[in-house]
Amino acid sequence: MQHKRLVIDANILIRAVLGHRVRKLIECYCHSVAFYVAEANAEEAEFYLSKELAAKRGLDEYVWRPVFEGVMRAIQLIADDVLTEVEGPAKARIASRDVNDWPAVAAALLLDCPVWTEDKDFLGSGVATWTTATVEIYLASA
Repeated sequence: MQHKRLVIDANILIRAVLGHRVRKLIECYCHSVAFYVAEANAEEAEFYLSKELAAKRGLDEYVWRPVFEGVMRAIQLIADDVLTEVEGPAKARIASRDVNDWPAVAAALLLDCPVWTEDKDFLGSGVATWTTATVEIYLASA
């Protein structure tokens, strides 16, 4: 039974594909925590993996793509059109830092839950955030 919710930012999704710790946390807690990602953030992660990051690590698409798809099976995708109802408030909260981060803020507002991110631009947005270093405190209390 899932009682807690957590929005995942694009940078966390990338870490889940390229690393081990984030992926293991998602695998360990996906039965007790509902993980979400905004469609735009999933597309951003996929773009950076395909255009820059995987190549820098010498990973062909046939290596990273199945990992990405496997991680996405444990995460619920929030369609962009669902987030439009909170787009204005989300942009207002994040505009002074990086307005492009609005989809994750909108998802957090819509679901009334925190965001897992390494991006400091979320600070001051009025949305709770967790980093990979501390997120297990939140996850384990589920």
